[in-house]
Amino acid sequence: MNIREILDTIKKPFGKGEKFEKFAPAVNAFDTFLYVPNHTTKHGSHIRDGVDLKRTMITVIIALLPALFYGIYNTGFQYYSQIGTDFTTIDAVIHGSLKVLPMIAVSYIVGLTIEFAFAIFRGHEVNEGYLVTGLLIPMIMPVDIPLWMVAVSVAFAVLIGKEAFGGTGMNILNPALTARAFAFFAYPTYMSGNKVWVSEASKVDGISGETILGMLASGETAVPYDISQMFYGGIPGSIAETSTLMVLVGALILIYTGVGSWRIMLGSVIGAALTGWLFNLWGANELMSFNWFNHLIVGGFAFGVVFMATDPVSAAQTTKGKWIYGLLVGLFCILIRVFNPAYPEGVMLAILLMNIFAPTIDHYVIEANINKRLNRKIKTNLKVA
Repeated sequence: MNIREILDTIKKPFGKGEKFEKFAPAVNAFDTFLYVPNHTTKHGSHIRDGVDLKRTMITVIIALLPALFYGIYNTGFQYYSQIGTDFTTIDAVIHGSLKVLPMIAVSYIVGLTIEFAFAIFRGHEVNEGYLVTGLLIPMIMPVDIPLWMVAVSVAFAVLIGKEAFGGTGMNILNPALTARAFAFFAYPTYMSGNKVWVSEASKVDGISGETILGMLASGETAVPYDISQMFYGGIPGSIAETSTLMVLVGALILIYTGVGSWRIMLGSVIGAALTGWLFNLWGANELMSFNWFNHLIVGGFAFGVVFMATDPVSAAQTTKGKWIYGLLVGLFCILIRVFNPAYPEGVMLAILLMNIFAPTIDHYVIEANINKRLNRKIKTNLKVA
């Protein structure tokens, strides 16, 4: 008996008119995870290809893996480096896995449980959107955040940031960033400071794992990391945000497959680079004096721009709107960094802010196009007359 036959046998009690029909969405979710749905549309003409939402989400997960794997290694690397103990790459990976994998497990268990419950309650199929969100949430968290806080943040993001608006495709804000924002404001001591970015720092005296942006925000002038460490990611930070190199690998995958918008990515980089360069000319504080290029490779800027600013649901949809959206994400990220030391990261709030304004941007872009065509038609009619 093959997998298809086994699944069909399992699904029989959940079929239409059967005893457990109400729970069919939960069972169908496992079926469609392995196989493309075998139903087709019955009305209208449609142009389609072999890519559906599930395949798109899996592509994003593949793009996330380089940053995740490096994040697991870096978690162990930062821990052993801080305590001054000799270690191997395998030691670092094992330690990182023991810290990161439970967070991923909690994220998926809590998030999918809520997704399944809403699917059963509303009588629709389980959406595949949480495949990516469930991985993103732990990847943008500090490594030492308690698991119960991860669970509460996930529940808030799914319930308030997603299901309250109608589920996948209807949310205004990026769910992963909604979870991080909730954790940031609800549990600030676990989300900021000079020790939260290193595994088990509270258990060992003398450990300091402050991020580069945190150091600059507190007025420190000497950053103990060179540009290569900033780029490769051997620095403290959220689990998977530190390596710009690994994020760029993911960006290439998203751009090559057409899943991620290169316009939003490039627009964000241009906006941040230009703003950072202008502040370099001013140089009123340490963050303003921080080289504009370094702003692009430290903190969560690269990760946020590639994997969350490009969210097709909460980002701008029009071609011109994507450029405007991206430019403003980069602009506000640097503005928040340099003017508000309490939020030295910046990219989280910048993306959430632009999520809110994305529909407005698209509205005015469309209105401008309509007016442009109307004016062109009027001019053409006048010439003919």
